[in-house]
Amino acid sequence: MTWSAKFTLLFVVFVDLLGQGLVFPIINALIMESDSSFLPSGTSDATRHLYYGLVIGAFFLCWFLGAPYISRLSDVIGRKNAILICLSGALAGYVITIVALYTSSLWLLILGRGITGLTAGNQPIAQAAMIDGSVDDADRARNMGYIITGVSFGLVGGPIMGGVLSDPEIIGSDASLKLPFYAALFLVLIAIVLVITFFRDIERERKPFAFRPLEIFDLLWRVTRYPLVLRLTTVFLFFHIANVTFYIFVDNYLTSRFGYGTLGGSMIMLTIGVALAFSSTFLVVPAQKRFNKQTIVAVNFITWAVCAAAFIASPVAILCFLPVFLFYFVFGVSYPTFLGLYSTSVSNEEQGWVMGITIAVFTLVAGIMSLLGGDLMSIDIRAPFYIVIVAALIGVVVLKIAWNQSEVRRIMRK
Repeated sequence: MTWSAKFTLLFVVFVDLLGQGLVFPIINALIMESDSSFLPSGTSDATRHLYYGLVIGAFFLCWFLGAPYISRLSDVIGRKNAILICLSGALAGYVITIVALYTSSLWLLILGRGITGLTAGNQPIAQAAMIDGSVDDADRARNMGYIITGVSFGLVGGPIMGGVLSDPEIIGSDASLKLPFYAALFLVLIAIVLVITFFRDIERERKPFAFRPLEIFDLLWRVTRYPLVLRLTTVFLFFHIANVTFYIFVDNYLTSRFGYGTLGGSMIMLTIGVALAFSSTFLVVPAQKRFNKQTIVAVNFITWAVCAAAFIASPVAILCFLPVFLFYFVFGVSYPTFLGLYSTSVSNEEQGWVMGITIAVFTLVAGIMSLLGGDLMSIDIRAPFYIVIVAALIGVVVLKIAWNQSEVRRIMRK
């Protein structure tokens, strides 16, 4: 695979994840801040938490429905065509979101986020494309690290873009909550041009295309016929319960407890992105050479439990940044390790499907926890982080049980 093609895939993932890093602080400001004109001024905190969960949950649940199918679809129609479908959906979603901001329409905002989520399948497709172009296992691990680098730069770029373009103190009267979405729209257009110009599919046999919407559920049910994938997924489930619950509500928590605004929320997202960028770029291969992959995941779970406890125990906002950084520093090593294990567990012909499964687990958990966590935060703003601690500790136990099998140890040695 050429470097221009790799750069194109990384840019596609960057744009995909930039939307998350950009959107979370802005959605939080729109819905959670009482001086925002998006919701009526008399809206209660409990209702705001509920609406926040609905907006975020709509994105992730639609992503859950779309990602496995589009990933599988990429095995049929080619990675390039599938990526272009996803980018077109992102384009439409951003347009509707901008209209929602102009009209102060909560339901248009939910619709825009839902359409964006339905076609937010670029990360697993890019992962599968990188695997297609890998020459050996070491190159595959390195390319998985590159994907996480694209993810992390997206999480870095989104907060910077959102914080700068929405802050009047930085760019003056031109700043607005709409401007970052216009910028994201422009970057999606650039991504489309790059994919058309520089990316070419690796030649391989493809199955005839047949549109079967219910195939989404068949793809997920197939996990039960792959014992090795099922064992990985059992642990991966608790991995993402802890991960996405922390990620979704970190900004919401800081706003509710310490009064953080858009810029403050962007800075916490920037911290996440920097931690991911460093560890995923420089430490994935060295860590996998030095440590057993099961050890990497176990240390990740234990670190997460400690970080979540330290986060909610911090008496001042600035001290929250350290556990957030450490939380995603270890994630930057363990997540590519998981992806490598999933990739090794199936044949080359099923890479699109298995990468779609990894995203399906993430998005389903994120959608459920968005809706559930919004209600829990209206009772106690620390409740989602108690879930993080419990999920991480259970994850250690499940890891020991589910991965204590010869077939799992076999793929960990690869």
